[in-house]
Amino acid sequence: MAWLANLRLTYRHEMGRTLLDFEHDGPLRVLKSLYPEGPAICHNVLVHPPGGLVEGDTLDITVHVQPGAHALVSSPGATRFYRSAGAPATQQVHIQVDTGARLEWLPLETIAYNGCQARNHMTLSLAPQAELLAWDVTALGLPAANQPFNAGTLHQRLHWPGVWLEEGHLHATDTRLMQSPLALSGQRCLATLVFASGTPMPVARQNQLLDAVRAAVSTHPLAATTGATCPNPHVLAVRMLAPLVEPAMALCQQLRAVLREQAWALDANAPRIWQV
Repeated sequence: MAWLANLRLTYRHEMGRTLLDFEHDGPLRVLKSLYPEGPAICHNVLVHPPGGLVEGDTLDITVHVQPGAHALVSSPGATRFYRSAGAPATQQVHIQVDTGARLEWLPLETIAYNGCQARNHMTLSLAPQAELLAWDVTALGLPAANQPFNAGTLHQRLHWPGVWLEEGHLHATDTRLMQSPLALSGQRCLATLVFASGTPMPVARQNQLLDAVRAAVSTHPLAATTGATCPNPHVLAVRMLAPLVEPAMALCQQLRAVLREQAWALDANAPRIWQV
């Protein structure tokens, strides 16, 4: 029997403090609000007790950050799309960031297991002066456990209507896509990190952020398979390929720290859950 889980997070700013209101239905929860950086930034961890999605399951997550609030959302473990013989499993995330608000959407990796039929979609809406720092890290199979991604499909979509669209249809049996040096080149982890601004970034700010990101990438082992660009004045995107999740996640965390410092003058302050 397919499960439908809904979670709605609403962050509001009151007297210098970011507060969370939430509603949920089904097996999807949010843990208590934490304030390791002080009351202005609210940290939350999302928990999906079943531990993964099978055919027909849907996780539907809505995050609304109201004016002036700053929220950070992460997860304690991977999102897992398991083998499916029928209907796809779906995770859909809807993000709305209001004027002067900030959101850091930083879940741990997504794992597409062999034989899965998976859809992983995110839709963005950013008001003027709103900013978002987000990533999506996806592993195809479990190569370190000798569980390759030989069958199945994954549809990924990251969409900011009218501003930016990144979309991919991955089929495990498409050898040109999976093996070609012009595509995945045999790598089994792909990641995208995004810094997005509701107000167009001046060229000087784009260059400042790009220079900082590229300097950090240049000394990392994934430098040859990582690229950073500003496809338009609203978006800075970093895309990377890796053989495994760990180096990609480590680079994403490093770049998140760089962007936090350069864009917001904030310390890295990594969520403790990443170290567990």
